[in-house]
Amino acid sequence: MTQPALITLALLGFAANSLLTRGALGGGLLDPMTFMVVRLVSGTIVLALLVRFRPTGRRGRGSWLMAAALAGYAVAFTLAYTRIAAGAGALLLFAAVHLTMVTAGLARGERPSTRGLIGTALAVVGLVVLTMPGLSAPDPAGALLMLAAGACWGMYSLAGRRSTDPLSTTADNFLRATAMSLPVAWLALEPPVITTTGLTLAVVSGGLASGLAYAVWYAALPHLAAWRAALLQLAVPVITALGAVAFLSEPMTARLWLSLALVVGGIGMSVTETARPQPPAPARSQSRHTGATRHGDAGDPG
Repeated sequence: MTQPALITLALLGFAANSLLTRGALGGGLLDPMTFMVVRLVSGTIVLALLVRFRPTGRRGRGSWLMAAALAGYAVAFTLAYTRIAAGAGALLLFAAVHLTMVTAGLARGERPSTRGLIGTALAVVGLVVLTMPGLSAPDPAGALLMLAAGACWGMYSLAGRRSTDPLSTTADNFLRATAMSLPVAWLALEPPVITTTGLTLAVVSGGLASGLAYAVWYAALPHLAAWRAALLQLAVPVITALGAVAFLSEPMTARLWLSLALVVGGIGMSVTETARPQPPAPARSQSRHTGATRHGDAGDPG
């Protein structure tokens, strides 16, 4: 499968997960902690089955550090969802994801071009256009939890750039994250709310929109610079809003059209950037004086 196809599938999965979460929690069909546990357990089961029955014998492993980032995201996002509105939550979440990944990329020597910076600015403005109107000051605790969720997801995405076996790595991380999250769910001690529809939404969210989408995302990440991976994820709130129009009968407003144009235009400007022509290779007689071999431009992962 090509890299653009992997990225598209992952982003669609992230957006579907948002819609499923909104349907289960916003509709009062499942309490937040039960939703989180069912989501992680179902993702673990689906991924384990896929690893068990795939033809290749290759086996990658996750780590407790990656699992802690995944569990931190799941717990913080779930708790924040009970204290903060969806619009403010999306803005804070993806702002934290973007800041975390871009900062890490800059620390590793990645330098977006001017065109990439302009594209990023347009996409960020598009996200603000989508989420800002009508927002009130968010609950401070909810805001901090959502920022923490974004930072955890950013760190989990960064760790995925080193994965050599995305499917089994994600399966291992889900198993560890589930074990880490269960005590948090137990300590929450909130009255459970369980319905068949809510459980179904949580299982689909965990098994398909989370587990498989995260594995696909890990498959795409090794070929993306950190800043570019962060930029692509700014499309998720817009895709989610379009999904709400298609499946939840929400209106298609002029604000959504404008946000869509800015985000898609900004991302398109960045990802379609052509590489600048390289200077001709030095003559053989001069090669011993030219220093180290070139390893690609600073905008791509090493």
